Amino acid sequence: MKILILNGPNLNLLGKREPEIYGSLTFEEYYKTLKEKYASIELSYYQSNIEGEIINKLHEFGFEYDGIVLNAAAYTHTSVAIADAIKGIQTPVIEVHISNVHAREKFRHKSFISPSVKGVIAGFGLKSYDLAIESFL
Repeated sequence: MKILILNGPNLNLLGKREPEIYGSLTFEEYYKTLKEKYASIELSYYQSNIEGEIINKLHEFGFEYDGIVLNAAAYTHTSVAIADAIKGIQTPVIEVHISNVHAREKFRHKSFISPSVKGVIAGFGLKSYDLAIESFL
């Protein structure tokens, strides 16, 4: 089984950015624990702050992998282009959020991506990624 974890803008700042919301671990640190926990799965990871690069990765992996775990971050609330890219690929996508977006600012309550994905997981901290991976097993 092959799964891509695809993170969007500002998630490269995990561990530094708003630790009261996002925690104190970097994603790279957490990714090591995911690789150990899911050693039988071929996990790949990519992060970009650029919308087009996220779309390119969806296109690149979206016909070969068994699942994509996508935290589009702020693009969740703005990107019709990412939603269209998800509709255009065959690989199922799980939308993930570290925080409970519905308990935050009102603009975070609307996702342009949700209607295009297999499921949505939010509010379980970094464990949201584990839950998304588990959904593919």
